[in-house]
Amino acid sequence: MGSGIAAHAANLGFEVTLLDTTQNYVADAFDRAKGSRPPLFYTPETANRIRLGNVGDNLAWLREMDWVCEAIVEQPEAKKQLYSRIEPYLREDAMISTNTSGLEIGRLAQGCSDSFRSRFVGAHFFNPPRYLKLLELIPTADTSPAVVQTMTKFLEGSLARRVILAKDTPGFIANRYGMWCMFHAIHVAERLHLKVEDVDAITGPFLGRPKSASFRLNDIVGLDVMRDIAQNLKDRCPNDPRIGTFKIPDSMLHLLARNWLGEKTGHAYYRRDGKDLLVLDLNTFSYRQKLDVKLPQLDRLAGLPLAERIREALTQRDEVGEFLRMYLVPALQYANELKEEISHSVLDFDRVMEWGFGWEKGPFAMIDAIGAEHLLIDSPKYFEQGRPRGFDGVYADLPREPQYSRLTDYPIVAERENFRLRDMGDGVTAVGITTKMGVITPALVDELLDQVKVHGLIRFVLASEAKAFSVGFDLTFFEHAIAQQAWSDIEKALVNLQKLGEALEGAACVAAVHGYCLGAGLELALSCSHIVALAESQIGLPEARVGLIPGGRGVTLMRNYNQHSAKRLAEVAMILTGGEISTSADQARSLGYLRSDDRTVYHPDRLYSEAKRVALASRPVKRPEWAAMVGPLIGMIDRDLDSASHRGDFSEYDLTVGHKIKQIFGRSKSYDESLTKERAEFLDLCGRSFTLARIKHMRETGKPLRN
Repeated sequence: MGSGIAAHAANLGFEVTLLDTTQNYVADAFDRAKGSRPPLFYTPETANRIRLGNVGDNLAWLREMDWVCEAIVEQPEAKKQLYSRIEPYLREDAMISTNTSGLEIGRLAQGCSDSFRSRFVGAHFFNPPRYLKLLELIPTADTSPAVVQTMTKFLEGSLARRVILAKDTPGFIANRYGMWCMFHAIHVAERLHLKVEDVDAITGPFLGRPKSASFRLNDIVGLDVMRDIAQNLKDRCPNDPRIGTFKIPDSMLHLLARNWLGEKTGHAYYRRDGKDLLVLDLNTFSYRQKLDVKLPQLDRLAGLPLAERIREALTQRDEVGEFLRMYLVPALQYANELKEEISHSVLDFDRVMEWGFGWEKGPFAMIDAIGAEHLLIDSPKYFEQGRPRGFDGVYADLPREPQYSRLTDYPIVAERENFRLRDMGDGVTAVGITTKMGVITPALVDELLDQVKVHGLIRFVLASEAKAFSVGFDLTFFEHAIAQQAWSDIEKALVNLQKLGEALEGAACVAAVHGYCLGAGLELALSCSHIVALAESQIGLPEARVGLIPGGRGVTLMRNYNQHSAKRLAEVAMILTGGEISTSADQARSLGYLRSDDRTVYHPDRLYSEAKRVALASRPVKRPEWAAMVGPLIGMIDRDLDSASHRGDFSEYDLTVGHKIKQIFGRSKSYDESLTKERAEFLDLCGRSFTLARIKHMRETGKPLRN
């Protein structure tokens, strides 16, 4: 966790010092952090912001620190001993926190000075910190209210967290309740003799939760971590009538005895064996092939809204209904019993489960949606028109947080077949694409062209209402057009896509990018005056993977925005030939997909407020003047293509695509000529059988074919 928190702070631009007991330990931990999968750093260079040291030689460095975050082993005495060593080196205004998943914060600072205790809080990060936005902030009775306010402002404003104030109770909110639900699911599965994959099918998206569901989540968290948290909670909550749920289930005992702890050891409830995924049989405790889930109710009810499908499933006399009655009903009842002990409000409780565990609805919103009468819960509605009921029975207004506005929070003012217009206020309109995964279709392009050129949108944010900004142009269109040899239809689609890009350049518009921003989606985003992209966005022009080149001004814009040197253009030609996709917005900038003045938004909930802010100051694009290429660009690209081919990085057909990019980069004498070459080379590739094979393979498997 220490390395993860350090990496997260470095990603955001902070200068970070990482200390461990010895220099060898800190170096080993840092090497593991740099090699972590998924990666902890946005770019490899980010790791250079971290200075390594040890508590034997480098405690004096603490005098430089604004914030000291302790994240050592979960042992109270070890933490107390460390505080006694570091306190003499701390500045009087330095913030001090402990990262713990459940130790009592107030007791950890006993014996420290009044000044230390007044600045000391618990800061429970979720692992890995780069990817999970929730932070439980736990003040003690001695913590200064001003410090709590300062830490909250810092963590939300500068460290890209969503902060929930939790009470200093065992496990806080997340582990006291969330971990209980994880153990409860295992016990119920064992009692009903259900299969691991069946339980995960029920407790994943069907229940409004992530695909990691139950058993996959156990493997991610780690069974040893679960065991230790459970023991701590059993020791500290002896009077909780439901604490027996933290008894280690039989299947977990079996796995722990063999040190099969989850992802960290390669297997626990799931095990990867080559290309096969094996699953633990809960009856025999042996591994077997993963089986297809055969629970008809899941398919029958899947299309219903969350509350409606759960309410219906609870009435069914089958495996799904039986599991939900034994698992979900007690889980929601337990939340109702715990709420005042561990949280300040039902809103906080719900947000912890939504932000930390990825639930679509927290337990109290779920109780309201299903209906307390269906859950044997004697409680009033917890939310009334979005206002949460306090423990005093009075409904309170939700806090006004415009900085965290979602796209759907803005009112719809007009709707077309493939996008919606929303009023963001202050004269800014959001254009929210409504196609599946933001896919770009000829119909969408026509509608957007009409909206921008005919109806005159001036200042707007180009966005998507899907789970991604855009996965690119509709491959089905190209596959069908190629099969019918409808070359004029393809050329018309390219011409209109290029025209739409130029129309966007004439407006003051900003692209709000999240998730995937690929192919034609990126071509349109690059046509806006600025791109504002969430840090975790995956950005790229991967057309080469389907045997094509970016034909909607993608090659032209990449040439235009990277023409400062032949060396850089040769690098970009290789990136396009490989169809490389970034793993973060910061990496996309280093690859040349983002421009120097495009913005990365590190806070996962501030995309649209930042996009609106940038849009208010935006002006139409002034594209760089087309520059004649100085230097042997053609020869440089040829050399790089040959080297990549010899290394086995590119197939023969990859080279065909690469040479077409080379011709556009090196032979185009103007912007207009480059656009013409783009379309011509794109059409030539469409007529080749290897391209059609790549398109079909990508559509059928979701994976590239390197033929």
